[in-house]
Amino acid sequence: MNKLPGFGLIERAQALAPLIAREADEIERTRRLTQPVVSALIENGLYRVLLPQSLGGAEVAPEIFMRMLEEVAKADASTAWCLGQCSVCAMTAAYLDPDAAHEIFNVPPGILAWGAIANEVQVVPGGYRATARWDFASGSRQASWLGAHVQIVEADGTRRLKPNGAPEVRTILFAAASATMHDVWDVIGLNGTGTDSYSVNNLFIPEKFAALRDDPAALREQGPLYRLSTNMVFGLGFAAVSVGVARATLDAAIELARGKASVGLKAMRENNAVQGEIGRAEGSLRAARAYLYATAGEVWHDLTRTGNLTEDHRTALRLASTWTIHQAASVVDTAYHMAGATAVFSANKFERRFRDMHAIAQQLQARDTHYEDVGRAILATDPGAPAMDR
Repeated sequence: MNKLPGFGLIERAQALAPLIAREADEIERTRRLTQPVVSALIENGLYRVLLPQSLGGAEVAPEIFMRMLEEVAKADASTAWCLGQCSVCAMTAAYLDPDAAHEIFNVPPGILAWGAIANEVQVVPGGYRATARWDFASGSRQASWLGAHVQIVEADGTRRLKPNGAPEVRTILFAAASATMHDVWDVIGLNGTGTDSYSVNNLFIPEKFAALRDDPAALREQGPLYRLSTNMVFGLGFAAVSVGVARATLDAAIELARGKASVGLKAMRENNAVQGEIGRAEGSLRAARAYLYATAGEVWHDLTRTGNLTEDHRTALRLASTWTIHQAASVVDTAYHMAGATAVFSANKFERRFRDMHAIAQQLQARDTHYEDVGRAILATDPGAPAMDR
């Protein structure tokens, strides 16, 4: 029996999968999660998986978060993507004034979403003033609060800098009702995420709603989860979504192969080429999943034992996340092509999963440049260092 904290979250995700699968067509059509799905995710506590326990959250190990997303992704990639995005956003609570965090996350629905890093805010008495627009806000259509990562301009017009000379970036948070939403998400994949843009005009943000996110000096929570940056957890979460999409696509191809036969040809299940493709794809997917979870588990073990997150840990998580997404995309491609003409019919869901998977592979977390970063780190390592340090 699994004794990991938060294991019930995985079971709840599995139980919600039929509902999510039934709603998937409407999610795709309307380009946002449906209310039955959002309500079910809220009622089962899935948005609170990474929220601090001090605020009533689950504050689970990354493995639980990843397995939860994997189960949801098997039913619908857009739902899993939004859930992952908003869950990681909730980690910001660890850096916030407790009263501000309570107001954001413990007043229903308690969902935070944000977009790409851009723009700046002006320092004013008691906080900041913002007039700007941000893009790529997955889950924003369900959110009660929105965030934005901005540089700080002092009252005298100078840019606030960190001790190392880089611009200071804060995450400002404001009620979604304060923003204007812009319906721009017309895309080929992850269509149901409603990853729209939003803007504010001359909006005042009190100081307590401006977090120095991912800054150890500003961290209020002591749990090991918050030693991981939100960027690292985004990578693990989106890789887990990729594994779930690939699993569902390959399972659909296997089911099709068991029963499909073309005129004048062997049944797919008896075709040696199909058998080989399925075997190789199954091996690739299992290997990618095992590598992803093993890496996350090793880093978590070290983190809970020592409290320290090293550069080697960061490199390992980045490599595992990126490589897993790419392997999952390859498995989806194999399953899609194996299905032949059947795959092009929307009723069979092959084409949607194909589009969703390739939308995932276009995101920041899957960039090929991550391999360059990892390679640079490996080549810079002292060759005489112990294996555990490399």
